[in-house]
Amino acid sequence: MAMVTLTVENYVKAIYQLCTESQSASASTGAVAKRLGVSPGTVTSMLRTLAESGLANYQAYEGVHLSEAGKRLALRVLRRHRLVELFLVQTLGLTWDEVHEEAEHLEHAVSESLVDRMDAFLKYPDRDPHGDPIPRSDGSFPAAVGSEPLTSCEPASQFVLERVIEQSPEFLRYLRESGLSIGTSAHVVENHPQAGAIVVQTPQGKFTLGRELADKLLVRKR
Repeated sequence: MAMVTLTVENYVKAIYQLCTESQSASASTGAVAKRLGVSPGTVTSMLRTLAESGLANYQAYEGVHLSEAGKRLALRVLRRHRLVELFLVQTLGLTWDEVHEEAEHLEHAVSESLVDRMDAFLKYPDRDPHGDPIPRSDGSFPAAVGSEPLTSCEPASQFVLERVIEQSPEFLRYLRESGLSIGTSAHVVENHPQAGAIVVQTPQGKFTLGRELADKLLVRKR
């Protein structure tokens, strides 16, 4: 296998996440291009390189999926990224909307041994600051948390926020300023499917979410 570069790591991570999010065996060229912000032609060329390196299986017009070697690499990158995010929050006091871009750079620079030291220092955490599961060093995942979208909650129901799928800094800041973070207890005041809105009460007050974004919040009902 050819030397693993920053670009290769970004591609295998993107393919892994796209397949996981869509619960599909393969990711389309267009989806990879959109995720990475590059042209479809650039993606096609890189997917051929990944296939030649044994990291992916690619057929034109059929999409791409990772080989076992590609999955192992993707999980190592995800592990680095999520542990770096948590380390920055817990040791340097960065907020959850600040850490993603920093981790995007650092995930390619830190060694596996340093990541293992971070893991031990943080007492082997299961989740990153956004509630995403942190892969173990052997590639396994912690036990799944039973959660469902906020949109499934009835009015007056109590919930605890477990995971945020939409992680744009603007959205995360909005949640933080509204008093909602991982582990926060809150309740649904109103749920209007027809109007496409949900009103949530947190310890800091009420705020409103569109259903598309509320679908990206995974909660545990109480």
